[in-house]
Amino acid sequence: MHISERHTNIVASFLFLTDKNKVLLIKRENTGYHDGDYSLTAGHVDPGETYTQAMIRETKEEIGITLKEEDIRVVHIQHRKSKTDGSERVDAYFSVDKWDGEILNLEEDKCSDISWFDLDNLPENMVPCVKVAINSICKNQYYSEYGWK
Repeated sequence: MHISERHTNIVASFLFLTDKNKVLLIKRENTGYHDGDYSLTAGHVDPGETYTQAMIRETKEEIGITLKEEDIRVVHIQHRKSKTDGSERVDAYFSVDKWDGEILNLEEDKCSDISWFDLDNLPENMVPCVKVAINSICKNQYYSEYGWK
């Protein structure tokens, strides 16, 4: 295979933010992708940016809290194929035990709700690949694949 024939994956960072047995979820709105469904704070990694840099940036932009790179740890990697456009994606899920600031909805045009949900009782209306990742994290499974079958 020549380098010119290699494909590129779309990459994103997700924040698995927990407090006791609860996880922080955001309800997507006006995005064109799974609007009305819950997901995690997340975003694409920009060119020249690392996964952790993207996580710090997206968290600050979306929910107003500040993360420190040394506090961020990887809890899951998901390789998936998008059912909407067939693109291949690699998503890194991160967790932290501490953060600075108060959780706020800073993107009300894209997010209609931010709530804590019991990990044993996640909402039905969730982005499916995110629900698979959360369930995998809860089982200490560090890798999953989604959308290939």
